[in-house]
This record gives sequence, structure tokens and C-alpha cells, in this order.
Amino acid sequence: MTDQLEVTARTERRALADLLDSVGPDAPTLCAGWSTADLAAHLVIRESDPLGAAGIMITPLAGRTRARMDALIERLGYDRLVDRFRQGPPSWSPVRFGAVDRAANTGEFFVHHEDVRRAQPDWERRQLPAALEDFFWRRVTSGGRFLFRRAAVGVLVSRPEGETVRVRRGEPTAVLEGPPSELMLYMFGRKGVAQVDLRGPAAAVESLVHAPLGV
Repeated sequence: MTDQLEVTARTERRALADLLDSVGPDAPTLCAGWSTADLAAHLVIRESDPLGAAGIMITPLAGRTRARMDALIERLGYDRLVDRFRQGPPSWSPVRFGAVDRAANTGEFFVHHEDVRRAQPDWERRQLPAALEDFFWRRVTSGGRFLFRRAAVGVLVSRPEGETVRVRRGEPTAVLEGPPSELMLYMFGRKGVAQVDLRGPAAAVESLVHAPLGV
């Protein structure tokens, strides 16, 4: 399973780079206000510019990250930017190691791949390997405790096979059910395109629908 997931991180990188190539620099994405050029710049900054990437997680530094992205787009141009992402991180980056690549990039590249795919017309949900869905389930049940932290209600996540885990204490409780990959998209804020079922008391469902999620 480990080998398959390491391959998946690399496969998602290549597939995302190919998609970015095919749709061009001005295509929409699900990242608010971002074109595909912006997303490509984000991906390169994230793994090659630690100082520039700080604003991804630290809101007061977001302006610095935006400036680095703009400068990178201007300096490299879109085609070279996508090629830079396709080639992977620089030689000094720990993400070049398989286990780190798997942990840091499998979910990241899946979400951003879907950010481009699902912003285009006539997209369809991909059927993913069972090992990858299991990997995402572990991410949902562990990371969900952080990513659902701002929900004002309790939250249970559930797989179609029946396994259910509480990721947020509180009452009333909403139940979010779907394939782990779709739950991943939902908890990272892609609510409008995630193919999930949401049930429970009306007040809990309504509250979760409007809750701010993600980092």
C-alpha cells in the first residue's frame, strides 16, 4: 500500500501538471479569486520558497506570499511555471523523499487537482483505488478534528461502508457521509462540489452548511 501511495503522489503531480497545461493560465479554479496561473504559482512557492510560503498558513503574511506568486508568474511565465511544478521540489527539499512526499502531497495534490477539474464544465467524480480512499479516511478522521474546529455543532463523518467517527463534539450533531475523498474535499472547504450526504437535526445541518471549514 505504501508503494502505491507514493506512486499516487507522483501520479497526481503529473496529472495536475498536464491538466494545467491543457486548460491554460486563465482557467477558473475552485480557489476563490485564483486562476490556474495563481494555483500553479502557489504549488511552486509551497515547496520551493519557505519564506514565501509562510503566508499560506499565517494570515498576516499572506500579502508576502501573494507578492511572491505574482513575481514568479511574471518571471517564469505560465508554461515554465507548470514545468517547474511537474519537475518536483528542489534537491534540498525533504519532500523529495517518498514517505514525506506521500504525507505532504497526496492530499494536497488531490484537492488541487479537483480544484481545476471541478471548475470546468461536465466533470465527473473519479473512481480512486481502495488504498487511496483508506489513506484519505485516516486523514479525515485525524485532520477533521482541526478542520471542523470552527463548526458550532457536533460532527460525525461516515463512510458508505458504515464506519463512523466523531470529529467534533457537541449537540446537536450533523452526520457527513460519503467516500473519504469527497469528505476530504468538503472539510477543505469545497462544499459546493463535494459529493456527500448531510443529515441530522435541521439546526445541525444548517449550521454545518454555513460553518467556515479548512485551515
